[in-house]
Amino acid sequence: MSNVSNLVRQYFTAYETKNKKTLDVLLSENFQFNSPVDDHINKKAYLQRCWPSSKHIQAYDIQNLLADGNEAVIRYECWLKSGTSYRNMEYFKIVGDKIEEIDVYFGYDLRKEFFSSAEGGNDG
Repeated sequence: MSNVSNLVRQYFTAYETKNKKTLDVLLSENFQFNSPVDDHINKKAYLQRCWPSSKHIQAYDIQNLLADGNEAVIRYECWLKSGTSYRNMEYFKIVGDKIEEIDVYFGYDLRKEFFSSAEGGNDG
């Protein structure tokens, strides 16, 4: 397993095990995070804004993890303690042995999509 793949897996394991110290060590001091609701936030803002969601996470089911050079793309399903799930894709840029950048592309709540389709609804 490549160093890049290993770092990405460690990142998701930190969320599953609620290990903020590991996450802090994995992220570089120049870390940047982007998502549809976060525009280039730094490490401090990321830890304040995004880490608290870890309390809701039960597990990640990594479906694809593709690494090339110092970059990786991952597709996963995240299972929450509530029993619901969602699917996302993320881009990782690694510099040395640290995560320098993450771009998140939000997926959807799989249960909502399934039940809307099964009931003949089309709520978006």
